[in-house]
Amino acid sequence: MSNEVKNYDDSQIQVLEGLEAVRKRPGMYIGTTSLRGLHHLVYEIVDNSIDEALAGECDCITVTIWPDNSVSVQDDGRGIPSGMNEKLGLPTLEVVYTVLHAGGKFGGDGYKIAGGLHGVGASVVNALSEWVEVENCRDGQRYTERFERGAVARPFKCEGSSEGRHGLYVRFKPDPTIFEETVFDYDTLLTRMREQSFLNAGVKIVLEDKREGLERCEVLHYEGGIISFVEYLNNEKRGTPIHPNVIYMKGERDGSIAEVAMQYNDSYNETIISFANNMATIEGGTHETGFKSALTKAINDYARKIGAIKGDDKGLSGDDVREGLVAIISVKLTDAQFESQTKAKLGNSEIRTLVDNIVSKKLEEYLEENPSAGKIIIEKAMAANRAREAARKARELTRRKNVLEVSTLPGKLADCNEREARLTELYLVEGDSAGGSAKNCRDSRFQAILPLRGKVLNVEKSRLDKVYSNTSLIPIIQALGCGIGDDFDIEKLRYGKIVIMADADVDGSHIRVLLLTFFFRHMKELIEQGHIYLAQPPLYKVHKGKALRYAFSDEERDMYIEELGGRGVESERYKGLGEMDPEQLWDTTMNPETRTLLKVTVEDAVKCDEIFSVLMGDMVEPRREFITQNAKFVENLDI
Repeated sequence: MSNEVKNYDDSQIQVLEGLEAVRKRPGMYIGTTSLRGLHHLVYEIVDNSIDEALAGECDCITVTIWPDNSVSVQDDGRGIPSGMNEKLGLPTLEVVYTVLHAGGKFGGDGYKIAGGLHGVGASVVNALSEWVEVENCRDGQRYTERFERGAVARPFKCEGSSEGRHGLYVRFKPDPTIFEETVFDYDTLLTRMREQSFLNAGVKIVLEDKREGLERCEVLHYEGGIISFVEYLNNEKRGTPIHPNVIYMKGERDGSIAEVAMQYNDSYNETIISFANNMATIEGGTHETGFKSALTKAINDYARKIGAIKGDDKGLSGDDVREGLVAIISVKLTDAQFESQTKAKLGNSEIRTLVDNIVSKKLEEYLEENPSAGKIIIEKAMAANRAREAARKARELTRRKNVLEVSTLPGKLADCNEREARLTELYLVEGDSAGGSAKNCRDSRFQAILPLRGKVLNVEKSRLDKVYSNTSLIPIIQALGCGIGDDFDIEKLRYGKIVIMADADVDGSHIRVLLLTFFFRHMKELIEQGHIYLAQPPLYKVHKGKALRYAFSDEERDMYIEELGGRGVESERYKGLGEMDPEQLWDTTMNPETRTLLKVTVEDAVKCDEIFSVLMGDMVEPRREFITQNAKFVENLDI
């Protein structure tokens, strides 16, 4: 038995007091200390201002990124009560920013509806910041206080008259000893602020960036609410709407409010985004479940009523009726039950019934009153159903009875010997030439190689039946063994890492994007669970005599030329992976000891969905606009 176990006694039990626990385990409160967690700090403060808007006390919120990379949030709400907390003997403002689970949302009449229900938002931001400054205008007076790493640095003080101003101003700078990165991304904040503006019709949100060279300002103000949200998503990004108006439904029960806005387009993808008390519920929840079940039933009932489905014919599936759908679900309730502080999934059972009832009734009325739109929607779903049936027949070609049954694996696959999936790697290699080199240099114990047949299908423009029957995708589906669509089962995945290895040129980048589009649309869980990687082959071979260096950028090439003396140094650009001999390919791209692999992650599924739609869809103008806006990043753009 080790000393560590032997010495476990009463003295080993630690009690973390105050905000010390937050600094010790930040992931428990904001999910992660990556860029996602960094931006979550802003969301927590903005959410408090949004709660003021929900209470009808706030019309404008201004979010500013400052040159020192601090962020301020200012609202014109009521401000924080300015008196003393009787229980703790501290100013109420100080309690809000230094005591966990302290706030005005646990009961009483201060907030009927609020997203910040845990009372930890402001105090967590304080704990994880290098400093926080608060200016509180309340009841005609202006109060200030400063905190540093969670502790009071400048005590609570009344500065005199607020000169007619009211509301809260909070400015904070994230602690670089906590976060992996402390530089805020304007576009990430813009996406979130735009969502909040859509969800709160009439509230104006101003986002401004005052950093040198990055100056931007956007005023977000949407009177149409979530109707405008659907219009925005369908505006040359998701596809062309197939019926003229957004379908809007709203209902209320026992103090809870549910809104749904939806519109079909001509794409093959569904976009359903849900919110609870303005929090994006990225993992769904009871409101999404209620919407989906009611949608499927309403569409099937109408299809039978107009004779599109006859007698005992099988009805349309949920996937059929959601093809090409863009929908926003927003619920507001007094006692929202989230699964975590990051509020990813809603758990209230009663909200499922509310949403189900609203959609069932209102959608039936809409279809009855708009028969031309109803017919178009039914035809869209029926076409999806026919394609899904064709896909069912086609996928029989890709099914495997046993994940280790070699006879069903693609002929070009050079499989590995290891059978424990988490220890294995599958390289998807561009071209037979590079595939041959990879097969010759790989470690066959755990590395499998599958050469790709030219450019793979652009699934953004293809229904599922085309995917199943495509000769470039069938070998990939067979090799992975986990199926796609209704058959997808990640437990059957044969490899722990799926590595896309393509040339470091434009064609290689295109292949990477095509494959990522395929995985994102049809095997998204592989990305979400961290199974997809990008290999990083070198761009140049720099050598002089026996000295050899591999450069992965122009800057690195120039550095190596200088390092080797400049004169007499030769630099050769690789045109493709096939130009490398097996030893070079192993050393630079496949050897776990020396290679660089980039893990593909999804930080913002909505943003990813939009980008894939823009880049890989049929619309030319949005793609041109995206390329123009991002041309400044072209030197670093990899996919």
